[in-house]
Amino acid sequence: MKSDCYIQADVSNEDQVKEMFNQTLQHFGTIDILVNNAGLQKDSPFVDMTLDQWNRVIGVNLTGQFLCAREAAKEFLRRGVQPQISSAAGKIICISSVHEVIPWAGHVNYAASKGGINILMQSIAQELAPHKIRVNSIAPGAIKTPINKSAWDTPEAEAKLLKLIPAKRVGDVEDIAKAAVWLASDDSDYVTGITMDGQRVEMAPGEISFGEDQGTKADAQGHRGHLSGTVGDAPAVLIMVQLEETATIEQSCRFN
Repeated sequence: MKSDCYIQADVSNEDQVKEMFNQTLQHFGTIDILVNNAGLQKDSPFVDMTLDQWNRVIGVNLTGQFLCAREAAKEFLRRGVQPQISSAAGKIICISSVHEVIPWAGHVNYAASKGGINILMQSIAQELAPHKIRVNSIAPGAIKTPINKSAWDTPEAEAKLLKLIPAKRVGDVEDIAKAAVWLASDDSDYVTGITMDGQRVEMAPGEISFGEDQGTKADAQGHRGHLSGTVGDAPAVLIMVQLEETATIEQSCRFN
């Protein structure tokens, strides 16, 4: 069994995405699961938002998911179903946000990108279902990661946030990882085209925040630590597309 490999690429760049997948296929021979998890924020009041801020967020958050899903689907279609691995030819899991349906003033580029992921996922799921390729989304609410640390890292900030969350707790990366593992497994074999959303929250009027222009670091280590487990009885190759610092990281590993 080959070891994990880590490949750096900008998911908004078509050539780099193709090379990322080429290297992955050279290393493992095939892939079985894609977790589309690269995302960033470039927050600004709408009238002050630059075209660069708009394009960067749409490029990584939405175009990146399109490019990675397309390359994964090509491999799934080429290889077909391997019954010893899974009853599906492949699985694509899109990480979105509750803001795919909830407006977010001050973050129009981010909300637009996540709304795009929603209909992209559903359309891909509809098209690929006859080929036994499953496509689903996870739309987290408030999760404790560096991108939103200011919203929960003090008792006062967390208390304010909890007013918007029915379960009265902020989510952890493990909550998302467990959902992704289920969607990647054959336990969810009849599930495609759905979004699992977590603790959907509504922004109260006037509660608009503009993050510092550094919201580009996802909790990659947390996901790497917990997105593991058994998917069926055979090892499967996973690609997890992450964002770390300002560079997009693609992770390939095997479920054992």
